[in-house]
Amino acid sequence: MTDQPKSIHDLTVKDANGNNVDLSIYKGKVLLVVNVASKCGLTNSNYSKLNQLYAKYKDQGLEILAFPCNQFGDEEPGSNEQILEFVCTRFKSEFPVFDKIEVNGENTAPVYKFLKSGKRGIFGDDI
Repeated sequence: MTDQPKSIHDLTVKDANGNNVDLSIYKGKVLLVVNVASKCGLTNSNYSKLNQLYAKYKDQGLEILAFPCNQFGDEEPGSNEQILEFVCTRFKSEFPVFDKIEVNGENTAPVYKFLKSGKRGIFGDDI
């Protein structure tokens, strides 16, 4: 078994274009890590609010890291290319969008395994 990372900055993830991103590049920043979906009933308001939040605070060190996920009612069925087109064209989002991942279950992405390793909620460690 591999050692548990001590910080989110110890992880490397794939961006939506398949490139490795070492999360240590975000050291010293406030990170808001979100799982997103293009076909959720709240997509319009969520992306609009994330864009507003990012525009207001990015110069003060906020980074929003968006991880698409299709585990909730098939609300993110598209490919990474389709997701990027949607997010960048429709919402003009400037924050980074990463590879589509799983946030629950056997194939939970390492970044979400790390995030869920802290505290358990009413759903255990599921999102």
